[in-house]
Amino acid sequence: MADTPQIAFSSLAVPKSGTLVLLAAAGATKNGAKSAQVQFGAVAAAADKSSGGAISRAIDAAAFKAAARSMLEIWAPPSLGVSRLLVAGLGDAAAMEPLDWQKLGGAIMGKLAGGNEKSAFVALEGPDGEGIAPGAAAELGFGAFLRAYNFDKYKTIKAPDEDAENGAPPKKVPAKLTVGVEKPAAARREFAAREAVAGGVLLARDLVNEPANMLGPKEFAEKAKALSKLGLDVSILTEKEMTKLKMAALLGVAQGSARPPRLVVMRWNGAGDKKAAPLAFVGKGVVFDSGGISIKPAGGMEDMKGDMGGAAAVTGLMHALAARKARVNAVGIIGLVENMPDGDAQRPGDIVRSMSGQTIEVINTDAEGRLVLADALWYAKQEFKPALIIDLATLTGAVMVALGKHHAGLFSNDDTIADRLTAAGLASGEPVWRLPLGKDYDKLIDSKNADMKNTGGRYAGSITAAQFLQRFVDGAPWAHLDIAGTAMGSPSTEVNRGWASGYGVRLLDRFVADNYEK
Repeated sequence: MADTPQIAFSSLAVPKSGTLVLLAAAGATKNGAKSAQVQFGAVAAAADKSSGGAISRAIDAAAFKAAARSMLEIWAPPSLGVSRLLVAGLGDAAAMEPLDWQKLGGAIMGKLAGGNEKSAFVALEGPDGEGIAPGAAAELGFGAFLRAYNFDKYKTIKAPDEDAENGAPPKKVPAKLTVGVEKPAAARREFAAREAVAGGVLLARDLVNEPANMLGPKEFAEKAKALSKLGLDVSILTEKEMTKLKMAALLGVAQGSARPPRLVVMRWNGAGDKKAAPLAFVGKGVVFDSGGISIKPAGGMEDMKGDMGGAAAVTGLMHALAARKARVNAVGIIGLVENMPDGDAQRPGDIVRSMSGQTIEVINTDAEGRLVLADALWYAKQEFKPALIIDLATLTGAVMVALGKHHAGLFSNDDTIADRLTAAGLASGEPVWRLPLGKDYDKLIDSKNADMKNTGGRYAGSITAAQFLQRFVDGAPWAHLDIAGTAMGSPSTEVNRGWASGYGVRLLDRFVADNYEK
């Protein structure tokens, strides 16, 4: 996992070195600051006074209005001891929601990155003299932690201006970020759970960013196995074991690759009732997708190292649940394969019999993820009898045509699950948008030669893919998340500037925490 800063919490004060970050809200001044353009809290006003009014003069000179997440930078402010000072805008302080604090933390870390200071201190105070809640402080730390991520493990030479060119955050971030808050002990406790989730997000990002030559099915399985140190029970099914289970749909995708497939099962039993039905999360893990015999165009094929974003999200989620000791029973299942076009590869027109017994005519070998999920979903339902099943997959380009890269596609046979996922998406900053299922779409994947075919044609491509998956959940409450547009190459945000976003970890952790923990 990439190097990350230490996030600490302490009482409000003005540090004597490093970088000081002060908050300012839009509106008329309070607490004695001389600028008439912004509102300060007591610590910021005291710092302004100690500097002889240098801070308020800089605000006036720059016409700084303290808009949300705007930044004003002051180097070597007089009489304060710190080498750099940032004034971070809150906008309307009274309207700040938890997600706004998270974004602010990310914006602050983005501005801090690239400096020479080893430490930074954020004076977290409101302009009205009231203290900031511990949860808001924890969210700010969470956002800063996520933004600090940078995948550069394979870089040996780094040009000074390279980060500006490729949009990634500079490697150098402060080794320690301290958040000064009214109740630091409470903020520290609140942050512990968020840090566990952040660890899961960063793990998912690392997995998606890894090149396929370094992360095959076996290597991915080993990384999942390492989570046993957190208390997860992790088992790995090999090709031989999957053959005995008659997982011909999954194995058919893998047969063109020299790298054998794996199915990884990660279990967390954190509920008071250890025998309670678990929540099941299933991820597509195609470590590289060439398209097989139906080979993809060369342009952009390198991005298909990220076609295991669903499996990465499930692995990151299981890390988060175990690390924060979630009070829930959960199982994460990931099907890991490589889709390659050699002489043993699956052909268009082949018919395979899935673990469920249903037969599938393979029309397009590039519609392979649903074949992997077909057996993984059936295995989850039969083996664990879960309370619900949620699968995640970078499944279709069609979902990006429909939704772009800002929302994941949501399909479900259960309105309660769909509503809860929608709410969790809004709260976590990982939004979803529900798309329809129906019998008319289901007819598009009927086959004259088998029980079904693996593609329904050009139209409604993400919907027919979901209809296909629904045939393998055996009536269980289920949702499918098509994360093709959000797991990799997604738009830059305040908390992520890299290619891999780790999408799904925050969403599903929030879904679990809000609805299923007791």
